[in-house]
Amino acid sequence: MNTFKVSVQETTNNAILKFELNQFITKHQSFEFNNIDEAKSSPLAQQLFYLPFVKKVYISGNFIAVERYNIVEWSDVQDEVATQIEAYLNDGGVVIEESAVGNKKVPITIYAESTPNPAVMKFVANKKIVTNLFEFTSIDEAKLSPLATELFHFPFVKSVFIDENYVSITKYDMAEWQNITVELREFIRSYIENGKDVVLPEAAETLKKSTTQLDNHFETLDDTSKQIVNILEEYVRPAVASDGGNIQFISYDTKSKSVSVMLQGACSGCPSSTYTLKSGIENMLKEMLPGKVEMVEAING
Repeated sequence: MNTFKVSVQETTNNAILKFELNQFITKHQSFEFNNIDEAKSSPLAQQLFYLPFVKKVYISGNFIAVERYNIVEWSDVQDEVATQIEAYLNDGGVVIEESAVGNKKVPITIYAESTPNPAVMKFVANKKIVTNLFEFTSIDEAKLSPLATELFHFPFVKSVFIDENYVSITKYDMAEWQNITVELREFIRSYIENGKDVVLPEAAETLKKSTTQLDNHFETLDDTSKQIVNILEEYVRPAVASDGGNIQFISYDTKSKSVSVMLQGACSGCPSSTYTLKSGIENMLKEMLPGKVEMVEAING
């Protein structure tokens, strides 16, 4: 069974802290509890209310948000709360009673968005659907994603890329988007609305994509590589994500001063991606890391 891991995230309200999990604990439903009596349907929330400083508990998707009374500072108690949540979940504790969840479907909307890559369409959900990004280029690779496995049963689906709230699909030339977009959009909407697993809970861990594994790998990198990763994360990734793709740091060669990156999703095989690399990313890295980067080369995911 996959282990639950908690990471602490600050919010804009300093009284509220988010305890983010590496997998989903509700099927796109949200629950808010103002006191222990209201929390009868949530044994987890009830346990949290036993802490004297807990004012309100909010449970949704892959996180628990807790509002505190001013009798303590989060810095003094956040580790204790994170440990308690982690231990409770890993011990098989119930988040929300089945009777409270019921079989009520949560309305999901999906809209299709074209990308700079004519072979790729992005299907965007109004809910977070995964906690990490995943790319599958064949049905054999997709064993850890029931949704991707189902999508590969469509003969025109070449690859599937899944990020926080969207699915990017690369098609074969045999089909035109105007003939298949509505069918794919409706299939994805229905699939998610029925509460089926987009990826299996153990997928991130198995594919070495969990937050802990990525953080550990980052710590093994040299200083320049760390700087490159941070620049890509802050300046490049948000832009390519909006286009339905991703850029992933692979390696940095000190002697040749060259950076290798992998292009995924809509960026993979995109006619404009080479230009973006050369005119955008390469120039940015040269400018921000003078004397350290001369060239950026990409491999397609």
